[in-house]
Amino acid sequence: MPRAPQITAYRAVVLLLWALAIYNAFECRGLFWDGSAFLVNLLDGERFHDFYAARAHVDWLTQAPMLLLADAGLRDTRLLAMAYSASLFAVPVALYHFALARVRHDVPLLAVVVAIVAGVYLPTSFFIVGEYNVTFAAATAAMAVALTAGVRSVRDVVILCALGVLCLRSYEAMIYFGPLLAAAIVWTSRRTTDSDFAMRVLYALASLAFIGAAVVSAATIADYWDHPHFLQVRSTSVQFWRNMQFAIPLAGFAICGVAGLRNPAWLRKRGPTIVLGVVSVLLALSPWWRDVHPPSILYPPSHYVARQAAGVLLAALLGGMWLLVAWRRNPPAVLAALREVPVARRMLALVTALTFAAAVPDVALTRLWADYLGSLRHLVNDRTGIVRAETLPPYVWPNKLFFQDWSFPALTAVISRTPGKAYVVVDQDYLSNPPFEPSCGLLPRLSGFSWRD
Repeated sequence: MPRAPQITAYRAVVLLLWALAIYNAFECRGLFWDGSAFLVNLLDGERFHDFYAARAHVDWLTQAPMLLLADAGLRDTRLLAMAYSASLFAVPVALYHFALARVRHDVPLLAVVVAIVAGVYLPTSFFIVGEYNVTFAAATAAMAVALTAGVRSVRDVVILCALGVLCLRSYEAMIYFGPLLAAAIVWTSRRTTDSDFAMRVLYALASLAFIGAAVVSAATIADYWDHPHFLQVRSTSVQFWRNMQFAIPLAGFAICGVAGLRNPAWLRKRGPTIVLGVVSVLLALSPWWRDVHPPSILYPPSHYVARQAAGVLLAALLGGMWLLVAWRRNPPAVLAALREVPVARRMLALVTALTFAAAVPDVALTRLWADYLGSLRHLVNDRTGIVRAETLPPYVWPNKLFFQDWSFPALTAVISRTPGKAYVVVDQDYLSNPPFEPSCGLLPRLSGFSWRD
C-alpha cells in the first residue's frame, strides 16, 4: 500500500498541532480562568500548586519548567506566563504527536487518532490548565502503543509503564480509562511476549499502574462527592451541547456511526463525505454564526463543561481502535468496511479536513483572548486600588467570554507592570461561586515580579 497519502495527513496534523501550541503559548492562553490563579500561587508560594493530590503528577510535569525559570531569577510575568502556557500545551501535543507517529502506517488507526484530535482535544483545550488535557492525550498514546507494540519490545513496555505512572495521579476520568487501558495491555502482553517472563512482569506492572489510576480516581470521587464544586460539575456535565466546537463534530461522528452500524455499505458511498464535509464547513464558519444568530457564540468556558462528554467520546474511540486491531476473525461488517483501503483513506482525509476546520474557531478565540488581555492590561496599569468589575468593559462583548469572577484579582496582578497597584474584583460574596481552593481567591502579592511589554 502506498504510504504517501497517510504520511501527508500525519505530517499536516502534527504541524498544525505544534503551530497552534506555539501561537497559544505566545498569547499566554494558559492564563485563562484557573490558569492565572494557579500561576500566582506558584510564584507567591515558590512551590508546586498540587493542592489536588489525585492530579499531582500532571501538575508536577506542567508546572516544573515555569518554577525552574522563576528559581533561576526570571521575574518577567509575561515570559513566565508564556513558559507556563507552553508547558501546558506542549505536554498533550507531544503525546498526541507520539500517538500519531505510532499509528501512522495503519490508515484506520491513524484516522481514529486524528478524529480524537479534532473531536476531543481541540474542542476542549481552551481550558488548557485542566489536567484532563494531558490525561486524555496520555490515554490515547497508551492505547496507540498497546496496539502497535512489537514482539519482545522492551521500549514499548517501558513507555507503557511511564504513561501508567503519569496517569496514576492525573484525573478522575481514569476511573474508566484505567480498566480499558489495563485490559488492552493484558491483551497485548498475551499476543507479543510468548513465554518471556521478564516482559510479562513489565506488562503486568504497566497494567497495574492503570488499575491503580482507576482506584485513585474512584477514591477521589468518593471523597469529594458532596463537595460544592463537584456538585456543580455533576449538574453541568449534561450541558456539553453548549460547546459548539464539540457538539458539531460529535453530531457528525454520531451520524456516521449510526449509519455505518445500520448499513456498513453506506461507508463505501458518498454519505460520510457529505456528512463530515458539511460538519467541517459548519465548524470552520462557527466564529461568524453570531452575526446571523446572536445566541450562537463560541464560548470558551463551555470547554470546561464539555470535558466529561469528551472523555466518554474518547473512551468510545479508543475502544473502537482496539476492535479494529483485535477483531480479525469473523468481524462485524462495519469493521470489515472500515479496514478497506479506499474507505480508510477517505475517512482519514475527511477527519484531517475536520481537524483543520476545528483549528479555525481555536485561532479565532485566541485572537479575541489576546485583545482581551491587552485591554485589561491597559486598564490595570492606568488605575489604582480596587476596581469593581461591574463598572468596566470586561462585561461587554467579547470580553465577557473570558472573565471568571474569583480569578480576576490573580489575572490583573499577573498582567500588571506593578502588581498590587490595582486589582479588578467582582462584587460578590464568593458563596454562590466560591474558588474550589481557598488560596485561589486571595489578592496575590507577586513581589518583585512585573509584566514587561
